[in-house]
This record gives sequence, C-alpha cells and structure tokens, in this order.
Amino acid sequence: MNGPLELLPGGGRGGRRTLAEHAAAELHQLILSGELPSGTPLRLVELASRLEMSQMPVREGLRRLEALGLVEIIPHRGAWVRDLSLDDLRDTHETRLALESLAVRAAAEHFGAEDLEKAAAALAEHLRLSRAEDSVGARQAHADFHFAIYRAGGSQWLARAIEPVWQNSERYRFGSRPTAFLIERNRAEHQAILDACVARDPEAAEQALRNHLAGAFQRITNTMTRRAEGEQARPPKRKETS
Repeated sequence: MNGPLELLPGGGRGGRRTLAEHAAAELHQLILSGELPSGTPLRLVELASRLEMSQMPVREGLRRLEALGLVEIIPHRGAWVRDLSLDDLRDTHETRLALESLAVRAAAEHFGAEDLEKAAAALAEHLRLSRAEDSVGARQAHADFHFAIYRAGGSQWLARAIEPVWQNSERYRFGSRPTAFLIERNRAEHQAILDACVARDPEAAEQALRNHLAGAFQRITNTMTRRAEGEQARPPKRKETS
C-alpha cells in the first residue's frame, strides 16, 4: 500500500475503478458525511437505484465496507451501518494509540527529506481546505498527512493494520464546522508531530501523537455525551388520540 490512503471518491490511489470500488467509495462517503447515519438499513435495491448501478457491485461494495468495520452484514437479515457508541469509540482510540505509536516512532527513526516534503504538503493542504470549509477535501488531506508519516517507517503491514481502525474513527468526526481556534490547534498539534519526526526524536514524536489523539478523543466523547444527555432530556412524544 504505497499510495495515499483512499478515503473518498476522487481521492486516493488514482487509476480506474471497478464498479465495486466505485460503489464502496460512494457508500463510504455517504457514511462519513452522515447521510447514511449509524443504524441505517442498507437495502440493495435502494442503494443500487441511488448509485445508478446494478445490485452486484453494490453488494461487493458493502462487503468491502464490512471488512473495514463500517458496515454489519448478517446473512438472511440484511446489512446496516454499524452503530456509534462510546465503547466503540474508546476501543477504536486505544487501538489507534497502540498501532500509531509504533508507526510514528519508526517514522521518526527513518524520516528523510522526501518524507518531509510529502507530509508538509499534505499538512498545508489540510490547513487550506479546513479554512475553506471543504470538509471532504480536508478529511483526505488529514489522512494523507498522517500516512505520509507512518509509511516513512518502512512497514507496509503496520500501515495496513492502521487503515481499518482509522476508517472507523472517521465516522466519529461529526459534521460541525470547525472554528478558527480548533483549526489552529490541529495545525499546531500536527506540526509538533512533524517537527519531532524531522528531529528524529521517537519519544517526542510519540508524545506529540498521543497528545493529538487524546485531544480528539476527548472532544468527540464530550460531543457524544452532550447529545446523549439531550436525547434523554427530551420529553416523550405524545400519542395522538382519535
């Protein structure tokens, strides 16, 4: 997996897609954007009509998303978008910490000029697109930055192991518009990771990464907790009487 991590339609490794790859990419974007929220039933007939293709590539696309942990499929019962939960968020976060700490330490030990060029370009693009409120492009640039660093460590298997956990974590990035303060904080956190890699300081690189992931985890946890409390505080709907 030497090319960029392909998160979105039109981004990633490039080249001509099969219909199944196109279906997977389109469905993936619908899940990440919240158009297909957690728990949504994924009915083949409806999806094929929406994507303007036959059911066969849609079925294969769903299987690919199941392999990434974004979709759950049970034979004879159907498929649906996996639920979001604080337990799943915590599990995803802890797994990312374990894998990405290894990756960023290895990267810091081997970081070179070409790695710096790729990561710096992706970081600049992420900042530009975030300020332009292009959430789709910014999400791709964010992945490109992190994986430019992780691949610098030289292990393709480690990057491959990170990918499905990363993909699942992207579902928790809710679509609210980032403030100028949050954009700058993210920039500074990313820059700290990059600076430590350039300095070839594995301990500092890991700590900068852990600080970055901890901040994101706490913000998302707070958002999910507020939403859950808001749902509980709502009065139940009255039943209409005839």
